Amino acid sequence: MKVVRNPQDVHNPVAAYVHQIEVTGPQQWLTLSGQLGMAADGRLPEDPIEQLQIALDNIKKNLRAANMEITDLTKLVFYLVGDIDTDKRREVVSQFLGDHIPCTTMLYVVALAAPNFKVEIDAWACRDI
Repeated sequence: MKVVRNPQDVHNPVAAYVHQIEVTGPQQWLTLSGQLGMAADGRLPEDPIEQLQIALDNIKKNLRAANMEITDLTKLVFYLVGDIDTDKRREVVSQFLGDHIPCTTMLYVVALAAPNFKVEIDAWACRDI
């Protein structure tokens, strides 16, 4: 069972995330390697927003391969390089998540594994069995 919680004695979330998700009982867990903004055919757009959309789509495809849904996501960690339009980023992530609000962390970093990578996202998911 998953319990979503924002403790009363911790500040309110400053964006669309939750402070904690407690998991108890028998579950299926899925841990993803960092998902890049690279399409299945190897295409890597220059635009970081397009990379973000592809990385999120790659997460969705990984979830589907494990018979899981976006609502099973418990944690996302975003690694972003360079100047990425905040409003567009929020819109893309909001469209991807819908009403689901997982725990999230967002980091702006100097570089990723290769100079053309502008977005990488770690993801964890869990569902009751």
